[in-house]
Amino acid sequence: MATSTESGGTGHGIDADFTALPLSVLTEAALSAAKAAGASHADLRVHRLITQSIRLRDGRVETVTDATELGFAVRVIVDGTWGFASHAALTPQTAAAVARQAVTVATTLRALNRERVELAEEPVYADAHWSSAYRIDPFTVPTTDKVALLQDYSGRLSAADGVDHVTASLLQVKEQTYYADTAGSSITQQRVRLQPELEAITVDTTTGVFETMRTVAAPAGRGWEYVTGADGVWDWDGELSRIPEWLAEKVKAPSVVAGPTDLVIDPTNLWLTIHESIGHATEYDRAIGYEAAYAGTSFATPDQLGSLRYGSPIMQVTGDRTEPHGLASVGYDDEGVAGQRWDLIRDGVLVGYQLDRVFAPRLGLGRSNGCSYADSPHHVPIQRMANVSLQPDLERDTSTEELISRIEDGIYIVGDKSWSIDMQRYNFQFTGQRFFRIRNGRLDGQLRDVAYQATTTDFWGAMEAVGGRSTWQLGGAFNCGKAQPGQVAAVSHGCPSVLVRGVNVLNTRTEAGK
Repeated sequence: MATSTESGGTGHGIDADFTALPLSVLTEAALSAAKAAGASHADLRVHRLITQSIRLRDGRVETVTDATELGFAVRVIVDGTWGFASHAALTPQTAAAVARQAVTVATTLRALNRERVELAEEPVYADAHWSSAYRIDPFTVPTTDKVALLQDYSGRLSAADGVDHVTASLLQVKEQTYYADTAGSSITQQRVRLQPELEAITVDTTTGVFETMRTVAAPAGRGWEYVTGADGVWDWDGELSRIPEWLAEKVKAPSVVAGPTDLVIDPTNLWLTIHESIGHATEYDRAIGYEAAYAGTSFATPDQLGSLRYGSPIMQVTGDRTEPHGLASVGYDDEGVAGQRWDLIRDGVLVGYQLDRVFAPRLGLGRSNGCSYADSPHHVPIQRMANVSLQPDLERDTSTEELISRIEDGIYIVGDKSWSIDMQRYNFQFTGQRFFRIRNGRLDGQLRDVAYQATTTDFWGAMEAVGGRSTWQLGGAFNCGKAQPGQVAAVSHGCPSVLVRGVNVLNTRTEAGK
């Protein structure tokens, strides 16, 4: 038996009520039926998603929602053509019938298939187990305790002068999968992730104008200890105590003067720029135009692999399915490929893509880097984003304060907010939570109405310095969208603070015609 747990936390076994499902019986029924019906390859995926969402407004519970989705899917290849079918009933009779249905789908679609499916080779992983690292399973914590903590956090914000409303939310997910294929792999996995968030709101009752300030703690592949602060990862007490102060300062802050500006960008903001301008742009299916209907394709096409100057020479970007506590970290993907780490951009040059077992051979590679995922038992696995991360300066632990000290007149940006990017992942615009004026190498109060705008290669080409290891942290999102029918995936992006010169800053109020 191959058993592994993500590093960085206490290992948990996979829940007994999931492993007690008739997994081996379903495997035998589905794969035998698929092969008998003519499939050259077949795989079975049993998938359970357990979610809970809690939302409070002004300390009062608005919603508490619990949901569980359980089902299985069978994929087959018949004469180089995919077939897929799924069902919610976990019985051997249903599994065999679904497998035959998947073969029928493949046979029907064969006449329309213009490109024969060939899968990259992958070692067999028999009876493998993997679980993510966390200390306290949030689903073992009473809902009343979770609500009480969110009420406590909300109360701290509400008690401050100038805070008129407070929203608080907690989204948590436990995802369990079992994968088996005709090559002999059988893999069981469990992941836990959660997203806590609080936002303070102030309202000018005379004008109706309002302003907000939100926590910038990232969603994470961690347990309940992350929300309480018991693991020491996030300073909830410190951030909650300062949000009212930051909000009051933001309301009175002067509006930014538009124009080319030197920026220091905090990881709490930069992760989203990485996600949109690098993460999506280096998805191979987008780069070849296979994925186009949902959010477009990519300017970073394969003919530029190894030559495209993506950014400055200090730019090192990796794809990673193994990052501890990463939202996209797995032991194995939904095609039975082991998690890996690889280069996407090296010394500022595009050198790699995110791939699954179908796209790897098309790029001339013998192995996938494990980027296949489906968000439901009833959705087909597609190529999805790994944890795409910008690496810090490994030679010198440059601090954020040191980066700020290099700027005479600029802006330090913290936290993400709104964003926009074109269908080629090239022209973009991002805002943030907090914008601090930099004068003579020091922070000098806040600014407001700030957005930064650039093309992808101009922006990353203007990156003069990256922070060291101490500035590097994971950001991320639960809701990265892709495909039709639409699927969502959780993904993290690690990065240090960075210094970028001469980026075009917009005044959002002026741009809106106000």
